[in-house]
Amino acid sequence: MRIKDAAGATSQYTTTVRMKTFALLVALFAVASAEWIDIDWSQVRPIEEFDHYWARLPAELQVYRTKLPSHRITNGQEATPGQFPYQIALLSNFATGTGLCGGSVLTNNYILTAAHCVISGATTLATSGTAIMGAHNRNVNEPTQQRIGFTSAGIRAHPGYNPTNIRNDIAVVRLNSPITFTARIQPIRLPGRSDSRQFGGFTGTVSGFGRTTNTGATSPVVMFTSNPVMTNADCIARWNTALIQPQNVCLSGDGGRSSCNGDSGGPLTVQDGGSLQIGIVSFGSAAGCSIGMPSVYARVSFYLDWIDANSDFNAQP
Repeated sequence: MRIKDAAGATSQYTTTVRMKTFALLVALFAVASAEWIDIDWSQVRPIEEFDHYWARLPAELQVYRTKLPSHRITNGQEATPGQFPYQIALLSNFATGTGLCGGSVLTNNYILTAAHCVISGATTLATSGTAIMGAHNRNVNEPTQQRIGFTSAGIRAHPGYNPTNIRNDIAVVRLNSPITFTARIQPIRLPGRSDSRQFGGFTGTVSGFGRTTNTGATSPVVMFTSNPVMTNADCIARWNTALIQPQNVCLSGDGGRSSCNGDSGGPLTVQDGGSLQIGIVSFGSAAGCSIGMPSVYARVSFYLDWIDANSDFNAQP
């Protein structure tokens, strides 16, 4: 009887040790797979400094490229660490350099961003890149950060993306390895399929790492600003029907508050039982970010079926 008890205890002990060893190996594998990616920030420029960004705009606006307008999330403020756990910094490598954009965590495998952040011209994909999740200061090796690479094979831009009239400016990117969700890294919520709201009158918040001075570097820390979401009719009155379509949503530029260079691809959210992403930063006035013109976004609800079909995101009813 004692021998049996001893054998049973030994068997239970062995099983426990094996389970703990397996758990440790899994944990070590997860750490090893999340390999740290060092970045030379001196070689990174806002995507708005690339030729393909300006090539999207009408000829009469090209003159503003050399006039150095205000390039920042204008009249915004620094976020508290972890305030936007879905915010990412997206670095895309092109033949002409590395471009900085924003984006949001869609699932543990995919991020959501603008097509012009990962495409040069109409069809040339970025060769590779890095998504940085969990960052407050992207220039610092923060323990909360996860830096995961991607290749051109992981890029899915909307097939109808047209840089000439800035249509369908949306893309999803599959990362080389899964994101590990933490208190500082969480997926964003998107509207459900049956949600037909236009969100006009809601307070919209845009966040990102855009520039904070007219000619200085992009912000190392997450910045944000808020303003009312506009109806499309009101936005068309400030822009025109050629640029503003049902696939767009606009944020008021009142008070000079706006998204700007370095913020492309980032999320526009409203509060509706928590943060709900309704837009992806697409474009603003080439005359400057703080002149009061509405900033324009790809409307997420317009693209739910496409997002669902091109990622492992499951749109809610």
